[in-house]
Amino acid sequence: MLSTTLIFLSAFIFVLFGIPSIITIAKLKGLYDSHSDRKLHTNKIPRLGGLAIFSAFSIAVCLWVDADMPRLQYLSAGLIVLFFSGLKDDIIMISPINKLIMQIFSAGLVCIVEGLRITSFQGLFGIYEISLIPSIIISMFTLIVITNAFNLIDGVDGLAGGLSLIITLTFAIWFYLIGELGWCTISFALAGSIFGFLFYNFSPAKIFMGDAGSLTIGFLLSVFTIKFIEFGKVIRSNDFDLNTAPIVAVSILIVPLYDTLRVFLIRIFNKQSPFKADRNHIHHWLIKIGLSHSQVCYVLYSINLLFIAVVYILRNNDIMILSCIIVGMAIILGQLPIYIYKHLITDIEADSEHIDQELEEILGTKAKVE
Repeated sequence: MLSTTLIFLSAFIFVLFGIPSIITIAKLKGLYDSHSDRKLHTNKIPRLGGLAIFSAFSIAVCLWVDADMPRLQYLSAGLIVLFFSGLKDDIIMISPINKLIMQIFSAGLVCIVEGLRITSFQGLFGIYEISLIPSIIISMFTLIVITNAFNLIDGVDGLAGGLSLIITLTFAIWFYLIGELGWCTISFALAGSIFGFLFYNFSPAKIFMGDAGSLTIGFLLSVFTIKFIEFGKVIRSNDFDLNTAPIVAVSILIVPLYDTLRVFLIRIFNKQSPFKADRNHIHHWLIKIGLSHSQVCYVLYSINLLFIAVVYILRNNDIMILSCIIVGMAIILGQLPIYIYKHLITDIEADSEHIDQELEEILGTKAKVE
């Protein structure tokens, strides 16, 4: 516990005291987030928070991670590649294709060279053990999807940071409970970095994490997800065994994963590029129904925590039954803001029509009197 506490506090303090300097430099150099019609903010806000998150995480890991932890040089290399590609995008912008190439390269380093792969679905879709080539493809796809999910969910002050903090702490606690202290320590390093960043990112935000931050966080959480699924195969004969690790992992990541899948399907259905930015994310719909940035965050935090609680309680059920429950809940809760918004519009239109009719009656009566 001492090492996890120290690494959390170290990362937290590095970010807390490092971000003011980054904000000052960003303002002096004019490194602000670009405004567009799809974005919710109008002020000039620096977007270099990822620099603080990555630096604090790296320093804390170097200081406190146990020497017995397996060398993860290829994971580190992939993380550095993604960080710098995100940092370049934050400063001068790069195309989505170039970012995707960097993600594929980093995923290849982790899954092919490092050997970090999903090797079993534990009965999900009737699949148990997975052979080498499908395992590499599925694992790389998982890394890329989760990495992009956190990049796409970063649209409201404090949202991506708060969700990633909840998810990181969930993985960290589970790693601790099953005795995987190396991965627990690394998770707490990321949690400390995110927690420090949130002091400056919660509404009204003084700085954004940018692509450097969201890609760094997303990539690390995708790695934690694969380790979580793989550790779930091991039978420990205690209360923390998981016979349904793949669907539990999906539930832990439910808000960013569902939102990404939903917007990608909508864009493809509308014959648009899945990478084309729009205002069709869940947080946009919550803003449309009148919630503030802070309220949107609290709602989505609560939903993510609800899924974690439900999947923990039902974790020993059949994996396909549990999958149906989680998917059903996601669809219902995901469509709820859209349903509310459309009813609000209908009510407004009905009220407007009623007012127009009353106005016509008043004017008609007045004309008759004259």
